[in-house]
Amino acid sequence: MLDTKFIRENPEIVRQSLKNRKGDESLIDKFLQLDQARRDIIVDVEDLKRRKNEESKKIGELMKQKQDATAAKEAVNKISAEIASLDADLKKIDESFQYVVDIIPNVPHSTVPVGFSAEDNKVVKEHGKLPEFSFKPKDHIELGKINSLFDFERGAKITGSGFPLYIGKGARLERALINFMLDVHTKEHGYKEIFPPFLVNRNSMYGTGQVPKLEDDMYKVATEEGFFLIPTAEVPVTNIHSGEVFQEKDLPMYYTAYSACFRREAGSYGKDTKGLIRVHQFNKVELVKYTTPDISMDELEKLRKDAEDILERLGLSYRILALCTGDMSFAAHKCYDIELWAPGTGRWLEVSSCSVFSDFQARRANIKYQPEDKTRKPQFVHTLNGSGVALPRLVITILETYQKEDGSVEIPKALRPYFGEDIIRPVL
Repeated sequence: MLDTKFIRENPEIVRQSLKNRKGDESLIDKFLQLDQARRDIIVDVEDLKRRKNEESKKIGELMKQKQDATAAKEAVNKISAEIASLDADLKKIDESFQYVVDIIPNVPHSTVPVGFSAEDNKVVKEHGKLPEFSFKPKDHIELGKINSLFDFERGAKITGSGFPLYIGKGARLERALINFMLDVHTKEHGYKEIFPPFLVNRNSMYGTGQVPKLEDDMYKVATEEGFFLIPTAEVPVTNIHSGEVFQEKDLPMYYTAYSACFRREAGSYGKDTKGLIRVHQFNKVELVKYTTPDISMDELEKLRKDAEDILERLGLSYRILALCTGDMSFAAHKCYDIELWAPGTGRWLEVSSCSVFSDFQARRANIKYQPEDKTRKPQFVHTLNGSGVALPRLVITILETYQKEDGSVEIPKALRPYFGEDIIRPVL
């Protein structure tokens, strides 16, 4: 969330941010109204408390002098009732005020292009030559059938639509890619591997910004605890240090984690329902960073390069988009999307989003660092994360890029030690 002092002192900056994000500009007016109402009540309560103390002293003095203190006691009771009433009002206003603060999105960085849809995103890099074929390339659904890699029908029978079942070499390909990416990130990029829980509590979802704003897209477990299935490893990994204070010398800190991810995609019914393009459960390797504010933008560029390195090692064609203000996630300060070209599907498919959140998440999760200058108070860290990378669309692109005319699929050289074979051949 944003610093309430920042909002109070810079309402027009926040209003413009909401406008640029296609957000509800009235939120800033609601904030200012509630903020003033809170402050007015607090002033009134402090004044009443002062008067109560004065009347209470009178009671003591009258009783010492053995005089009638009934009027003074009645005055104290009346003031106490007024304080209780105002406290009740303040509690209601505080709840409304906090809700408004919680749903105001992060302010975009000055380098983020202003725009209102995906069409306004800017291509900032293209890598690799788009693959060409002497035959009509098949899509991943057909390749999956030919090579017996997925069983979407049985997956739907087990759970429902959007829960793919990987079988045979399809399952092995998932495992190989996960191990390959974790090895690259830990052994060469300097990340510490984490294997997090796949269920988190509401505080963790709040810390990274999924609730309350995006709650409809999440799977909530019907238990007394009110757990959520994680939409990404970003949630548990970022919250490892919630409520903690780093020492500046220990930053930046890098974590990587494999997890299954669960998303309802409540606003996306009817879109890309076939195959692996849009699913409700998928695997992903996540990258998370905690940094000091002065280096967070540089760390975003490094994070993006770490994700790109995976794709380059696999020999895939990709492009980088700088997301515009209207297409960024709620909590993002700046974001790059990495898209792969899927030749059989004939589309660019997002495989990673790399974001810096400034102190937006850290303020919600209360994650700070103690500057080396001990005379300074602890400051909020900056958090970053990115997919390093997500598997469904990576698998789509590998299958469609490395396919042969007979439907077999060559395994990228970097992946062969993990997969154990050079090629996937059709199941006869």
